Amino acid sequence: MKVEAIQNIEQKPVELAGATATKMRMLVGPADGAGNFHMRHFEVAPGGHTPHHQHDYEHEILILKGEGEAKSEQGARRFRAGDVIWVPPNELHQFVNTGPTPLEFICLIPAPKDCSR
Repeated sequence: MKVEAIQNIEQKPVELAGATATKMRMLVGPADGAGNFHMRHFEVAPGGHTPHHQHDYEHEILILKGEGEAKSEQGARRFRAGDVIWVPPNELHQFVNTGPTPLEFICLIPAPKDCSR
């Protein structure tokens, strides 16, 4: 079992092409032996965004703080703290911080078979 304060987990810049002012913490992942799911914490500075991208797995997201827009093939939808977002596999998506404070969210993904993503 792991019990750890989120502030004690290393936060790294997201270096994927198209990401701006975005940082991530791997809360539960390969280093913990998590073989089914990975839990990540993202922080996006005001005006920042995640890359506009797609992949073959779904996301489950819980917005902790801030507000923004979720951009997808269906258009842009506003969200705020307390909202839940589900992104199906292969859907183009991006999260943009449109507010004056940092946007923070938890993102769950299936553990990749090779655990290198």
